[in-house]
Amino acid sequence: MFAKINHVAIVSQQYALLANFYQSLFGMRTSKTVERTVRAITVGDGYVGLNINPRKAGRPAALDHFGVEVEDVATVLDRMKTRYPAADYIERPSTRPFAGITANDPDGNVFDLSQRKMENRAGVYVENTGEQNERFISHVAMRTMRPDEMARFYCDVFELEERNAPAGDPNHYLTDGKVTLVIMPWRIRNFAGQSILPTGMDHVGFTVENLDAFKQDLEDAIGANPIMNPIPLGRGKEGAARLELAYQQAPYAQHFISDPDFTLISVCARS
Repeated sequence: MFAKINHVAIVSQQYALLANFYQSLFGMRTSKTVERTVRAITVGDGYVGLNINPRKAGRPAALDHFGVEVEDVATVLDRMKTRYPAADYIERPSTRPFAGITANDPDGNVFDLSQRKMENRAGVYVENTGEQNERFISHVAMRTMRPDEMARFYCDVFELEERNAPAGDPNHYLTDGKVTLVIMPWRIRNFAGQSILPTGMDHVGFTVENLDAFKQDLEDAIGANPIMNPIPLGRGKEGAARLELAYQQAPYAQHFISDPDFTLISVCARS
């Protein structure tokens, strides 16, 4: 494929804890050669890097953005400039070992952009072999007011392949062959009876070898270290409405959890 989704980024005030959480529950690994613990902690599943950034003043803790690695950055920028004038980009500092450019799609969603063999790539972004772990990131989802247009943008600019959605499913599913970008329609009426989430990143999805085994591992981890306990989901009327909406918007999800700093995660068993 011309492009691959090469990382997902989280902003967290408990970024060291989250790194331990994703390593312990999903078998992700830190780099053997690069340590950036002051700036961030990056773990990988063999194909995708999960970059966990410390929260700074004025910046919310949240699932923040995703990154795409392409064969040729110049081609991507030319497609954006000539076909999608609302899309734009800026160059990033050389300290980022995973992206040389940060850009936005026409709806304002932010993504990082890098080129294969770019000089500043390091750590898990070089060490990832392409072979996914037994538990791996299978998708990342975002909410947008113009899902049809955004799907065209990512297919046109990055040559992602769109898979047919089941009947009645309004989402778009765009894949690089291993990881899927899920584009979900955002409507304010969806949030009746609960706090309203704006457009933007929604959740990250993992595939595991066995859902019951994963749930047991989670229970064992909490028993050994209570600070690993995920944020409870579905509590109270608003919580129940939020969880119900999550399943409605992600019909592929078999189980939802939230990491210890509120990042929403969908978990599915390998089919």
